[in-house]
Amino acid sequence: MAKIRAFGLISFLGLCALGATGAQAQSPESFYRGRTVSIYIGFGGGGSYDFYGHLIARHMGKHIPGNPTVVAQSMPGAGSFKLANWLTSVAPKDGTAMGIVSQAAALEEALGSQGVQFKAREFNWIGRATSVIEIMMTGEKAKAKTIDDAYKTEVMIGGTGPGSPSEGYPKLLNAAAGTKFRIIAGYPASAEVLLAMEKGEVDAAFTSFGSLSAYHQDWLDQKKVHLLAQGTVARTQELPDVPAVGELGKTPEDRRMLQLYASTADIGRSFIAPPGLPPERVALLRTAFDATMNDPEFRAEVTRAKVEFHPLPGAELQKLIEQVAQTPPEIIARMKGLLQGAR
Repeated sequence: MAKIRAFGLISFLGLCALGATGAQAQSPESFYRGRTVSIYIGFGGGGSYDFYGHLIARHMGKHIPGNPTVVAQSMPGAGSFKLANWLTSVAPKDGTAMGIVSQAAALEEALGSQGVQFKAREFNWIGRATSVIEIMMTGEKAKAKTIDDAYKTEVMIGGTGPGSPSEGYPKLLNAAAGTKFRIIAGYPASAEVLLAMEKGEVDAAFTSFGSLSAYHQDWLDQKKVHLLAQGTVARTQELPDVPAVGELGKTPEDRRMLQLYASTADIGRSFIAPPGLPPERVALLRTAFDATMNDPEFRAEVTRAKVEFHPLPGAELQKLIEQVAQTPPEIIARMKGLLQGAR
């Protein structure tokens, strides 16, 4: 009887092994056919993360072998850390789960922010739909009309919270470049800061160039605002005459710190897959994502929506994440101290 049971156990294990081998041997078409791929969004509805998550979901399925159904689902919480942690420890690692998390995820991990239980470099970065050009600008009546003016005269800038770029950039620029920004805190969102700037309650505001172009193009056309700096590592094609934060700073160490902070804009609206995904599945998803970026119907929808569109392949995106992970600890420590310091 013992021999029979042992034989049965061996046979059962053998069948399991054959089943696993069979699953691994499945072609991509047979694996994905009839399945659902979920794109999880780390923020609630209405924002740009939500927009790009649903946009990709509408078009990516036809570029994945087997044409699976692709759906977008919200999993908001803790500034998208809830989703990032879930993708790390819970999500299936077979190519049926993807996510879009905060552009600052890698930086927040480096800073040791509370709630981070993931390693950004271990995610499989699938591709970027767009970088995000953020700009610091002053109103029509402000004394400072260029970044050089901000070195000489105090500039009151509206802040939307200690963790926001609207307060992070002024703090870092004051310390690393010698500007004289004074943060006026307490505004709930950038729209309120723009209104305050328009009324003259503050001199400056920080917002995305895409939002400014979409809702206040007349300000640009009529030169009602002055663009002091763009929150990017290098100058962009859209704003070649506006200094990039990454080129400012008094020393190479200052510039390295500013470039690190500005690198979040380069990560932008990017898509990730969980750690531990088989390399061939990563390659497949990256190829499908790149094909989506060049899909005529996808591009037509981008044009109609008048949104920012600066795609980047996953392999290049992974390099950006590695650069953040390799930042010297002394630069991270200095940035953390400045960001957590008084306004």
